[in-house]
Amino acid sequence: MAEPNLLQSSENPPAQPSYILRGHTAQIHAVHFFRGNTRLLTGDASGWVVLWSVSSKRAVAVWRPHTSTILGVGSWDDDKIITHGRDSKVHVWQLREEDEKDFSKVLPIDSTESTEHKQPWLLHTIPVNALNFCSFNTIHAPKQGTRDLPTEGILLGTPGVHDGSINVTSLPSQDRIATIPAPKEVQNAGMVMAIGLVFTSPLNTKSIRDLLVVAGYESGHACVWSQPSSKTGAPAKWQCVYSAKSHAQPILSLGIATQSGEFYTSGADAIIARHPLDPKTGPDAKTLQTKHAGQQGLTIRDDEMIFATAGWDGRMRVYSTKGFKELAVLKWHKEGCYAIAFANVTSHESSDEQRSLLQKQMTVAEKRDEKARTTHWLAAGSKDGRVSLWDIY
Repeated sequence: MAEPNLLQSSENPPAQPSYILRGHTAQIHAVHFFRGNTRLLTGDASGWVVLWSVSSKRAVAVWRPHTSTILGVGSWDDDKIITHGRDSKVHVWQLREEDEKDFSKVLPIDSTESTEHKQPWLLHTIPVNALNFCSFNTIHAPKQGTRDLPTEGILLGTPGVHDGSINVTSLPSQDRIATIPAPKEVQNAGMVMAIGLVFTSPLNTKSIRDLLVVAGYESGHACVWSQPSSKTGAPAKWQCVYSAKSHAQPILSLGIATQSGEFYTSGADAIIARHPLDPKTGPDAKTLQTKHAGQQGLTIRDDEMIFATAGWDGRMRVYSTKGFKELAVLKWHKEGCYAIAFANVTSHESSDEQRSLLQKQMTVAEKRDEKARTTHWLAAGSKDGRVSLWDIY
């Protein structure tokens, strides 16, 4: 597949955001698309979460799930929202689309002490370590083909109580299925800064898919953890099967490209690194010196062609996975950016003819929703409390 065309060059004017979402008074720490790109979640440093309609660019639900900084937001299917705060809690809320009409639309910027904000139905609360700024990561439990793991719900990875440790919890049961220690192979790894969960690709229909836990540490090390099969039947200890120090400063974020068997890390330094998920079969780690320190929120689009970072210098940078090079620099925010997210694109691929036939049968509102669902959005959250929406590639 060919690489995307360059968005910006000396011959083209700088790209501009399609929309700016204003509503938060504190810096944005988390952004997340869900419900087929029809909704965007944003979370800020004061504990507020706003659920936006991507088509109307208006809030459809506003509440304050945490009393301190939002570290991450996510979703579980189309009706459950996950929030993680520095109040040492991960909450799972149920908020169905048909229930949005019952929630406050008053944005944090317009709220007063007397403003009431109804909260969604709270399904789960998981106590977590929040001494650092590491957020959670989730993955759906495969229906079959895994060793001693749940076959429904999701798996939730969070920082453990001890420095460098990681917990994996199954939901909805809330059972702890793994406690991974700090890596012995790394001296003074420090705190866990980023977590990723991924299942190995099956070799055939009968092969077992193993859960891999990917972690980035304060020391600048990246590790991959795996649980080997046990001959005694008792759970085997998790083992660090890959370790590399590509960063001179703490790792801030990581993203996993499952199909290509790789993961990427960014840090407080100016390095972006590409690592193998399987060191036995994958290529050696490779680094890119970007000359721009402080890139975080690294996210890979679901087609795995491009990834992006949010920069402390207020710029979002888009990179090619194939060429491992910078494709575009998006500049609008005048203050640092901390969060970034892509809308999914692979679920909306169809021919122009099919799309034209469908649009002829749609109402104006349906056409607007369809455009929002199929646009290749990139959302970025900044210290200025604003969220920029970009239509790229």
